[in-house]
Amino acid sequence: MGDTRSMGGTPMNAPELYAALYVREFPAQAPLRLRAALREQPCAILDGIPPSEYVCAMNTKARTRGVRHGMTRVEVETISSVIPLARTPHEEAQARTIVQEVAGGFTPRIEACTFESAFLCVLDISGTESLFGPPRQLAQELLKRIRSLGMAATIAVSGNFHAAWCMARGMSTKAAITVLPQGKERDALAPLPLAILELNDAQMSTLSSWGISTLGKLATLPEKSLIARLGQDGKRLRQLAAGELPHLFQPGETPFTLREEMELDSPIELLDGLLFLLNLMLEQIIRRASDRILAVASVSVSLSLEGGATHMRTVSPPTPTNERALWLKLLQMELELHPPQAAILHVALEAEPGHISKVQLGLFSPQLPEPGRLEVTLARIAKIVGEDAVGQAVLRDTHQPRGFRMEKFRVPTTAPAPTEADVVRFALRELRPSEPITVQLIAGAPCSLRFRNETYRVESAYGPWVIGTDWWNQEHWGQAQWDLVLADASDTKLRCCIIRDLKKHCWQMAGFYD
Repeated sequence: MGDTRSMGGTPMNAPELYAALYVREFPAQAPLRLRAALREQPCAILDGIPPSEYVCAMNTKARTRGVRHGMTRVEVETISSVIPLARTPHEEAQARTIVQEVAGGFTPRIEACTFESAFLCVLDISGTESLFGPPRQLAQELLKRIRSLGMAATIAVSGNFHAAWCMARGMSTKAAITVLPQGKERDALAPLPLAILELNDAQMSTLSSWGISTLGKLATLPEKSLIARLGQDGKRLRQLAAGELPHLFQPGETPFTLREEMELDSPIELLDGLLFLLNLMLEQIIRRASDRILAVASVSVSLSLEGGATHMRTVSPPTPTNERALWLKLLQMELELHPPQAAILHVALEAEPGHISKVQLGLFSPQLPEPGRLEVTLARIAKIVGEDAVGQAVLRDTHQPRGFRMEKFRVPTTAPAPTEADVVRFALRELRPSEPITVQLIAGAPCSLRFRNETYRVESAYGPWVIGTDWWNQEHWGQAQWDLVLADASDTKLRCCIIRDLKKHCWQMAGFYD
């Protein structure tokens, strides 16, 4: 028996089924997505070079006040309370990528279609019933995720590719979702106007002169007569109107990037205003990561400043998390420690996805601090004492005194390696800076010393060891170390480390062993 599955992962005998996602007035919805305060205001998007700007998109409130496509800036400004905004192509491209990414959470087979003032993509949802349920249930979940982005859309489901996108374009946003019954595409498309077919001026003029205004009327025209007058385009338009036009599905690659950016309408100089925008961007990024069952591992913020400079900062907590309040606090601490030096014109936020780690502790294991709160505490300490003074000490591969470096502190995610119970380890409590001492020698070895006005006798001496770094450089080998066991007048034992400077012939107390 042959393979019943195609290369795309859909059963070969499964009927075709498409869901068309249509976002109208896309140049207006894309910038208003992150500008929550402007969504409730009438806004018109202007395209073109001043002073020949014209309206290319608008929101519903602007349309109700009389704004129409093609209006000039002067005409828009005569309408009270309408806010004109410049078109932002890079924000549209970012929003287009995000919408495709959200749709890609339902199927990897997506074909995007380009329109002047709208965005449409068609999803091949054949064989997805076992994952997302019936087509209407899938469409409801997809619409819910699109609305969570701050955008309005319509979704039409049909067994014909073109019937789905025609219905999605002709639907009202109040209806939002329509599922066309199999074989009833022609009846469903009949009331729709011809404008949804994107006809050229000659075709529209010809059909209008015939009294054709809807897809239903176009579908009833004789095919041969239509071809005789309009050529093969006539046949294609009739098949479109009837929901019968075949299509070779050409899926494109669906990118997944957790990135948000915004071109500011006016420069921002205060951190509070910047944090308000970052909060909105983080909300979108975290929601998109959660939809993919992912967490955010690190966040980078890039600020374009007046004068052409760019200010970039990155925060990366010990473990990936989707706590928005934690990310916002970490970004606030980082920007307070490294503030931008000029007014901000453009904000971009990019995150790296990760997986939330789960650590199974033993019954008697010590409780570890919560990674998020610990990171905020460390950030507050770093703001006071400096970044170089906070972290964990890590030994360097060197014999130089104080041969360690500071690294970012991480909560261990695995159990520590077992150690032998009978192994005794000493820790040196180093004196910084080292303090001068007076040493008495017998046969070149210390026999007593005076430190902080106290006299100690040496019971055991080990050394000397020449210490330093860069063994190929003799000038760096200028110190000799002794490890001593001392006793004071009350016969209390002390273990210490003393250092002799071979060039200056002076002695110093380096520290004590615990």
